[in-house]
Amino acid sequence: MYDTPPPCCTICRSGLYADELTYQACRPCTDRVDRQLRALAGSDGLYARLADSLHPGSGSGGPAVSGSRTAPLPIRLDPLSLAARGGVVTILQTWLIDWHEALAYQHPRWNGDLQQQLDQVVHRLRVLLPWAAERHGAFDEFARELGSLVRQCEAASGGERAPRRVPVQCGCGHVLRVTLDTAGVRCPACETSYGHSEALQLPLAERRAA
Repeated sequence: MYDTPPPCCTICRSGLYADELTYQACRPCTDRVDRQLRALAGSDGLYARLADSLHPGSGSGGPAVSGSRTAPLPIRLDPLSLAARGGVVTILQTWLIDWHEALAYQHPRWNGDLQQQLDQVVHRLRVLLPWAAERHGAFDEFARELGSLVRQCEAASGGERAPRRVPVQCGCGHVLRVTLDTAGVRCPACETSYGHSEALQLPLAERRAA
């Protein structure tokens, strides 16, 4: 008879505590998702800061570089793609629609400009976050996509540089790349999953292997 593996968080792969057993994600991962949602919203949030980063030289920590024979683009494409329709707001709205459909709720409504819509969708996602962490089948996918959006917004607005990825070696020999804020990682070669602390404890990969 095989032992049943202990339930673990679908995001960081850490074991769940007794009061978390009905949830898919542990409390620290759920709290991190909530913080990332809050970081996007508001007049001083990451999404609002994208507008200040649209012109060359803005949001990058220094003045625009001159002397090039080619005229610079009038706007920076990275923050534009995130700020425009189809970017951050649309992605979050798509997730909210999915959550509403899973709950048999009415289709959400969007009012105002994109900043106002961003604030609305973030508020609603936060309201439904406890349910999603417990019941939604793709909550881990939502958490990872949200984390990616936040990091892109931070990089595009000059808020933070993208975290450096460090090559580490799985027990099977495959090289994985992790960051200090890696929630968890799964080895594509042997399907072994590592939680946050386990991933950071893996040995550094040899330079030639990386």
